[in-house]
Amino acid sequence: MSIKEYFVSIFKGFYSLIKGMEVTGKELVTPKVTEQYPENRAELHIPERFRATLEFIYDENGYHKCIACGSCERNCPNQTIAITKRMVELPDGKKKQKLDKYTYDLGSCTFCGLCVQVCPTNAIRFSNDFEQAVFTREKLVKQLNYLPEKDDAPAPAPAAKPAAPKPAAPAAEKPATSGETNQETKENKE
Repeated sequence: MSIKEYFVSIFKGFYSLIKGMEVTGKELVTPKVTEQYPENRAELHIPERFRATLEFIYDENGYHKCIACGSCERNCPNQTIAITKRMVELPDGKKKQKLDKYTYDLGSCTFCGLCVQVCPTNAIRFSNDFEQAVFTREKLVKQLNYLPEKDDAPAPAPAAKPAAPKPAAPAAEKPATSGETNQETKENKE
């Protein structure tokens, strides 16, 4: 190593030290921003794309779009999602899978978003509710289909043979209203 290379390396080291001190000096004079959480919950800004917890998307009638295909369960890298399905018979006699239970373990979720991306019906999304602190791990396991499942219209009975006509049932008596007496009710029927 020559004497020239020695002094060039000392100069480069000193130059990098000055650049680092310049960044530190700028941060020394910039105004500080301190979040006063939880006192500032009302004006707290949470980014729209923040992934906090998984939830179903329900419409105004209380229906969700999940068809129990299981693609979110298969694509979850650490088996955070567990789906229980049941078979139901449709009015036309065909069988169909329906969602029975959709559980989500928030404690083991990596918030990767693969489940939301692969959902063919866009039935799930991440919410912005970041306050999920609990005292036990069991409370981190959540059931996403928390609203009771709305049954479809009852299936009509298959028409095999025409039934014999039934005798007409006698008309039920109309209860008396507050302004009528039993005598007036009988007279109206005659």
